[in-house]
Amino acid sequence: MTRLAVVLATVGGAGYAPVAPGTVGSAVGVLIFAVTRAWPWGSQVSLLVLITLVGIWSATAAARHFQREDPGFVVIDEVAGQLLTLCLLPVGMFGMLVGFVLFRVFDIVKPWPARQLEALHGGLGIMADDLMAGVYGWLVLRLLIATVPAAF
Repeated sequence: MTRLAVVLATVGGAGYAPVAPGTVGSAVGVLIFAVTRAWPWGSQVSLLVLITLVGIWSATAAARHFQREDPGFVVIDEVAGQLLTLCLLPVGMFGMLVGFVLFRVFDIVKPWPARQLEALHGGLGIMADDLMAGVYGWLVLRLLIATVPAAF
C-alpha cells in the first residue's frame, strides 16, 4: 500500500525530476486539464475532488514513508492546484500557459492564508496550500478572461 501511495504522490515518478519537480507536477496538471477541459463541469469538478482526496491520502503516506513533513518529490499537490487554477475556465493554449504561470507564482509566493495552511497535519497541509494557490490563480485568470476575453 505504501508503494502505491508513493507512486500516486509522486505522480508516477514526475516528482523525481532532477530540476524543479513542482514545476513538472504543475505541467502534468496542465496536460490533464488539456485532455479533460471539454468534459462536463460535473466531471471536471469530480476529477479535481478525486485527485485532492487521493492526494491527501497518498501525501500523508509518502511523508510518513520518507520521514519528512513535505517531501519535495510529492507533486500531486501541484497537480491538484494547477487543475483548480484552470477548472471550468474557457481557455486555449495561451490561457493554459497564463494559468500555469499564475499558479506557479502563487505556489511559490504563498500569500495569506496559503503559507499558514502548510501547518495543517500530514497530507492535508501538503495539499491545502497548493489548493489555495489554485484559488488565487483561478480568480486572477477569471478576471483576465473577463477583462481581455479575446486573448484567451
